[in-house]
This record gives sequence, structure tokens and C-alpha cells, in this order.
Amino acid sequence: MMRFNPTRVFAWANRSMKRGAHLAKDVVASSLFYSGCHRLLAPYTRGVGVIFVLHRVFPEANEPKAFAPNRSLEVTPKFLDSVLDQVQDAGFDVISLDEAMRRLNEGEHEPFVCFTFDDGYRDNLEYAYPLFRRRSLPLTIYVPTDYPDGSGELWWIALEKIVACAREVQLRCNGELWRLPTATAAEKYRAFEKIMCWLRRLDEDTQRRVVRTLAESHGVDMAADCRKDVMTWDEIRSIAADPLVTIGAHSKGHFAIGKLCESNALEEMRGSAERIERELGKRPLHFAFPYGDPESAGPRDFALAREAGFATAVTTRKGMLFQTHKDQLTALPRAGLNGERQSLIFTALHMSGVPFDVRRAFLGSAGFGAA
Repeated sequence: MMRFNPTRVFAWANRSMKRGAHLAKDVVASSLFYSGCHRLLAPYTRGVGVIFVLHRVFPEANEPKAFAPNRSLEVTPKFLDSVLDQVQDAGFDVISLDEAMRRLNEGEHEPFVCFTFDDGYRDNLEYAYPLFRRRSLPLTIYVPTDYPDGSGELWWIALEKIVACAREVQLRCNGELWRLPTATAAEKYRAFEKIMCWLRRLDEDTQRRVVRTLAESHGVDMAADCRKDVMTWDEIRSIAADPLVTIGAHSKGHFAIGKLCESNALEEMRGSAERIERELGKRPLHFAFPYGDPESAGPRDFALAREAGFATAVTTRKGMLFQTHKDQLTALPRAGLNGERQSLIFTALHMSGVPFDVRRAFLGSAGFGAA
């Protein structure tokens, strides 16, 4: 007789709810798009523009991986190229953050899109930048300065590699030894989600210590991964030489600013700007809060961004830009281009602003995109 295991039941229920939530989003999105409601409502919901957030851009593998929990952070060059076509065909101006700030301050209403890329991945240089250069369109890349310095920790990528290679992951959580099976793809996803949820609740120092210990015990070299995946300062200088490219700051070590004490939070922001200025000869005016969710960036941090000398700071709170954002320039929302949903339906809806109103009205924190 099979024994009742509450942990397995909870995990199954959690996955089922997530699948149900994804299905609900797809159904609502298709209904909005094919009914034309997004076009009818856009004059009321679109605002004046939208800032898109992306992370990684590289071609799709010939054989997709069975376990790819960070897939939401990846889009293909083909999809991004299609989005650029779509945005321009829809009559949106693709502009820099400097120009967006000017338009907000001066009250201009021509619809616009800004494209921003977080973390400074090398694939931004190899695959994304050529698409924008060919069209003479601007883009912004936010750099956590520890990464090109060689001391950064792409811990979410390390965790994926740890779980991908292991048949079991052991770690101690609040005095309890977790022994998480990871032999199958389903087990790997369950383990990854459980560890990730726990890590995001920890303070930043403890979180990094846990991941370092796991990485060492599973033979994952985070420093080597950082060197492989992130642009060097020479590469950043080469791309920054193009007037189309804005380099923004993204803290020093990619810590959740909202979890840090005030002095450390200010040092993460101000220190990253100073480091970029030393390397590029120009102090960045724009900042992106790592993670950018409400737990990682709040009113205190928006004020600190101003104190650190930034003209704008972006979050991952989902939404459009409205004229009122001229008074909230260090707390700007963005819309994520989700690698799990590389669909022009979703980008059309994002440009209409309708999903964000639907989300606020009906879906709570579920949302329509990924940050």
C-alpha cells in the first residue's frame, strides 16, 4: 500500500497550480488578442510607453534541454528580431532612456519602447547588439560591476548546473538536512524550485554562502562560469563606444538592494556607478535594481538611487509608463519578454498595456510576463 507523503502531494499540487496559472494566462491572452479587446482598450491603458527587460539572447539549441529552469531569462535572436519588427510596424518609437526621461518630463505623448538588458551577458554583444545596430536603434545594458571584475556570482545559473548534474542534492535548512532526489527531470524541477524559494527568502550573505558551499561540493566553478558568460571590461568598452548603447549600473554584486542595510545598499549603487566611470570614463545615469520585485526594491531604495546620483532606476514591477512617472523616475516599471512565451501575441498585449490592468484587477501577483 502506498504511503501518504504530504511533501510529494504539496509539490504535485504546486506544479499543477503553476501549470493551471500558465494555462489561464494563455487563455486570457489569446482571448484579449483575438477579440481585439486590447486594441479597443489601448487608448486607456497604454500610457506613453513601455520599457522591455531582457536578459540572455542566443540561438535555440538543436535539442532543447529537458531541465532548463532559467529558460524564462532566454530569448532567441529570431524572436527579438521579430519583436523589433512588430514594435516599429505598430508605430512605436524605439528610444533611449535619456530620451524617455526627456519625453516624460516634457509631456510628449508619442508612444515609445525602450529595450533594456540586465547582467551584461556576452550574448548581448554577440546576438542582440547586431540586431539593434543594423536598424540604428538604441538599447541599454545594465552591468553588475563585480561580473566583469571577475568576482561575480551567477548563482541562479550555478544552481541550475548543480541540480542538472546531480542525482541527489543535500543541504541543511534551518538545522534540517534536506536530501532532494534529482535523478529525473521532474525531480530536478521540484528540487530547484524548493531550493530557489528558500534561497530568495534568506538574507543575501547567507544565500551566497549556501550556493558557494553547494557549488564547491558539486564541482561547479562559479568564477569560471562568470568569465564565460559575461562581457569583459574591454568588451563593454567596445560596445559602449557606439552612441546607440547606454551602459547602466546594476549594483556591484547583484544583491537585492531592499534586503541590505542602508549603508550597504547605497554602496552597492554608488560603488557600481564609480566603477563604471573608472572603466568607461563616463558616470552612468541609469540604474536597474537586481531582481527588482517589491521585496528587492522599495521606497527607501528609490530614494537611495536618487541620492546615489541616478536620473532613473528601473524595477521589474510590471506596467506601462504614464506621464505621472516623471515624478517617480527612480521607481520605473518594466515589462518582461519571457523566454518561455516567445510569442508576438504577448508583446502586442504588452504594448497595449491591457494585461497589466487585467493583472491588477483579476490575477493578483500572477502577472503576464517574467522579469
